[in-house]
Amino acid sequence: MDRERLYRTDGLILHHTDFGEADRLLTVFTPRLGRLRLLAKGARKPTSRKAGHVDLFTYVHMLVARGRNLDIVSQVETLETFRPLRQDLERASQAYYLAELINSFIEEGDENPTLFDLALATLARLCEARDRVLALRFFELRCLGLVGYQPQLHFCVECQTQLEPVTNYFYPSAGGVLCPRHGEAVKRAEPLAMPTFKVLRFMQTHSWDDVSALHLKPETHLDLEAVLQRYIVYLLERRLKSVEFIHRLRREAQATGSS
Repeated sequence: MDRERLYRTDGLILHHTDFGEADRLLTVFTPRLGRLRLLAKGARKPTSRKAGHVDLFTYVHMLVARGRNLDIVSQVETLETFRPLRQDLERASQAYYLAELINSFIEEGDENPTLFDLALATLARLCEARDRVLALRFFELRCLGLVGYQPQLHFCVECQTQLEPVTNYFYPSAGGVLCPRHGEAVKRAEPLAMPTFKVLRFMQTHSWDDVSALHLKPETHLDLEAVLQRYIVYLLERRLKSVEFIHRLRREAQATGSS
């Protein structure tokens, strides 16, 4: 095969669908080439050498051949399986959400090795972290910054004055937080609870090692999720499908716990 038609890349399997009688169509996030749609021929055959290497959320190294319509996975090697993500429904739902978020913000050719590394680190955290929900919030906030939508949490987006530790207001369409004077004048700006405001700023400026030591109250967890979801829905103009699934699992767990 002509070497000019071949290229190598690491990748993270974000999504796959059956294609034809035995093939698998993959959506792969790569550090240098952005999001790719690749065809893994024969991957659904029990005897295929690719079969165990193209599961969801698997970190792989691939040799890819350029095709007329779709590039084709010629060889694939597993680097990390993140197996717990496929053994636990809650972890799987969180990984689906991470994948859907990347899929929504990254296009083909979008080089973002820092986001790629963050995604790998977050999948590992979803396998083993004490607070997986906090790991997901950390990913959301850092992901927004890495794709060009970092919310302004330190200065009022209207008057640029430094925000004080009082009741400020989050305003998605302005890209961040308003001080009390300007926030009270905007109907669609919602007040930010003090603990939520502090945790958001802490997550934006500290490493995961520091953030992972936080112990948050349930109401702060829920408020963080609501604030970040409001911003993400504004940016994407839609709610991601996996969010409702996560909420449904939570409701079912609460119902089981209270019965």
